Amino acid sequence: MVHTAVPELYEDDSHTVVEIRTESLQTLRELGPPDLVHLIKQPVKSTKQTGVYHHVCGIDASSSASLAAYINTLVHQPHDKQNKVISGLYCCYNAFSRVDMRVQVQIPGTVESYCVDERGNKLEATEEHWLETYLCSVLRAYSYADNGSGDSIKRIIGVRRFNPVTSTEQEHKFLDAAEKLFFSGWQLGSDPEIQVPNLVSNHLTSGLLHYIKTTGRYASGINLFEKLRNRDPEIASLLAKVYMAGDEEVKAVQLLHEAVEELPMDYSLLDCQAEFCNRKGRSDLALEIAKRSVVSAPSEFGTWARLAEIYVTMEQWDMALLTLNSCPMFTYQDKDAPRLPEPSRISLPLAPETLCDEIDDSGAAPEADAVHPTLRRLAAGNYKGTFHKAYILLTEVTKKIGWDHLLKIRSQVFVMEEEYRNEKQMPGGGSRNASTTALRGSDTPQPNGHGDAVEEGPPSSSGTDGTEVNGEPPLASSHLDPDVSKPSSSVTVRSGAETPQPLPPNSDPAHQAYTQFHHKRLCERWLDNLFMVLYEDLRIYTIWRTEASQYRQQQLAYKKNPEEWEILGELAERLHHPDEAVEAWQNCLGIRFSPKAMRGVLGLYERKGDGRNCLGALIRLVAWQYRWYSEFSPDLLYATRKLIEDEGAVKVRSIVQATSLPQHILDLTHQYTSLCAAFRSDGAGAGDA
Repeated sequence: MVHTAVPELYEDDSHTVVEIRTESLQTLRELGPPDLVHLIKQPVKSTKQTGVYHHVCGIDASSSASLAAYINTLVHQPHDKQNKVISGLYCCYNAFSRVDMRVQVQIPGTVESYCVDERGNKLEATEEHWLETYLCSVLRAYSYADNGSGDSIKRIIGVRRFNPVTSTEQEHKFLDAAEKLFFSGWQLGSDPEIQVPNLVSNHLTSGLLHYIKTTGRYASGINLFEKLRNRDPEIASLLAKVYMAGDEEVKAVQLLHEAVEELPMDYSLLDCQAEFCNRKGRSDLALEIAKRSVVSAPSEFGTWARLAEIYVTMEQWDMALLTLNSCPMFTYQDKDAPRLPEPSRISLPLAPETLCDEIDDSGAAPEADAVHPTLRRLAAGNYKGTFHKAYILLTEVTKKIGWDHLLKIRSQVFVMEEEYRNEKQMPGGGSRNASTTALRGSDTPQPNGHGDAVEEGPPSSSGTDGTEVNGEPPLASSHLDPDVSKPSSSVTVRSGAETPQPLPPNSDPAHQAYTQFHHKRLCERWLDNLFMVLYEDLRIYTIWRTEASQYRQQQLAYKKNPEEWEILGELAERLHHPDEAVEAWQNCLGIRFSPKAMRGVLGLYERKGDGRNCLGALIRLVAWQYRWYSEFSPDLLYATRKLIEDEGAVKVRSIVQATSLPQHILDLTHQYTSLCAAFRSDGAGAGDA
């Protein structure tokens, strides 16, 4: 079902968005931005021309004809009968050849296709160009589809999103293109946790695995990777992942055993093996495999993070912290996004059939939604890439052993400020190169050489009196003492810093183990920041829960605005308090619709196996996406597929039909359920391979 309304951004007369896109081509590093569609409009009774544009993901970009066909669908727009479209330009980035494919359509008139390179030169478009462009288009559709991703694509106004693969014929076309270009996939870049893109870790392989997981097309994935494995044995790690996802674990284990014998130091194979063993409760086996993986790829974040994860499973908290401290951290590289000037005017028309109060997120006036500075300042919600994953590991340890125990472990493995000062005062103490001092036991991973990692997050926070963090009061409007149930902390010495920076209150009360100084490490700057950010998260969470409890005891309403409830929900979620997170999200939804909160509540329904409420949440999210010109969400498609597997297609369809929502929303939901059901019935299971 195609959205009948089209977003329109009117370009400023002094800036042509096509020219700006051309100038930005040399700055693109990965898959490139969404497709740009630029139209020239002219009033019916005038000759003055106006440029309007919008962005698109998911259109078939395999030929100039398919892109010209999309432009032709925009010629007659029911909401704008005063203007006519006299020409259109479709721009689609080819990340393999690093050119922008363009199709110019004159209405009425001719169609011209060509490509523009990074220097702005106009080149002839070849068949190879179109094959590459088509594959990039599908990968972008899956990578950029979900609004809730938090990346720069989220901030683009008026993006139309379509599902690029809606039939087995289109799947064959996609996988055939992927097979032909597979060994060039490393050119596309990789996820931010990967330092160096390679044959099995790049945007092409990530996109393929994402597609297979979303649709459940395990047999198709197995067939593809089996053929590719015959050409290169390294691809066994990808094949094993699909076997595991498709519930063919015996085949996966056999494959990994054979592949590791052939490639004993392939870190992708070793990591896959370690993850499987750890998940199956054999962390003892996983540990030795993960150590080999670190030796094989010491500069990759993923190998160290896996080792730290295994130590957490084994409850070896000191080794988990030391390993986390050794992780190489990379600056987060956001997705390629268009850098366009502010449009002179924006038109976001609402198709008549999209009107639905249940998904209205327009909400209150901006002044009523002022978020308290303390909540706005929480840094953990902005972490991405390696820093996000490291923070998750740190919160998992905290959830299992508590903040106080975490601080005790930290003081045992890292040099604390008072130790550092005492050592400096001892004869010859100042000359010791403490950054190279480390535990050298047989179970200790070796340092990786990233002694001065990239720093993200806020600077060290002053909080020794509980009244100031980052220079501002913690909760000025709170009636509670800011120190209530405050997590205590200590002071570490960070690598790369001559003067140690304090964390919030209390140094090591016992002042023990100073003689063990030689066996301690300096805490990396980024990890020191993570401790501070975690402290602030715990502090605000404690205040929130204490305030809420006191209000309940006094039978008073605990009031926050919707955005604050969203922030509190995310805070509880990242601290591993799912019930409190859902409570916050439900409070938010009680005020107005929020896609972020609804996704959180959907997770609760999924965990509880509540099929009816799960489907209700899905329908509302589908409706909200549709209202904002999106007809495709991999997350929602995956959730729908899992629901059908649990409840059955017939039952799901009957629940959808009984829902009292506008017919167009029911039709769109039927598209999701029908697509999932069709894929399941057409040999989706791994066992059919």
